[in-house]
Amino acid sequence: MLRRIKLATVACVFSFLMTACQHEKISDITSDPGRYQNKEVTVAGKVTNVSVGALGMGFYQIDDGTGKIYVVSEHHGAPVAGAHVGVKGTILPTFTFLGKNYATVLKESDRRAGHTD
Repeated sequence: MLRRIKLATVACVFSFLMTACQHEKISDITSDPGRYQNKEVTVAGKVTNVSVGALGMGFYQIDDGTGKIYVVSEHHGAPVAGAHVGVKGTILPTFTFLGKNYATVLKESDRRAGHTD
């Protein structure tokens, strides 16, 4: 019985570490948004700009050091500026003009909070 518990614990920790490591660089997403469009991705970074956050909805921006992306939250509101978060969601269609991408948006489906500066 104890061995099964140890095995289950090791499996849970291993799967958590594997999923925690599988996030995309924001610069990769913003440089080729069509590749990620309507696909679920995970990004992590610092909240740098909170535009709206009321009634469970929110619109904010995160920066992972490689780039910035806007996040739309329909259920979790917006985190405070300076918070470190991991966000899973779908890349929505973007606005591109003359080869330059102007608005890549991630529609949040799940969020994990880290520390706040």
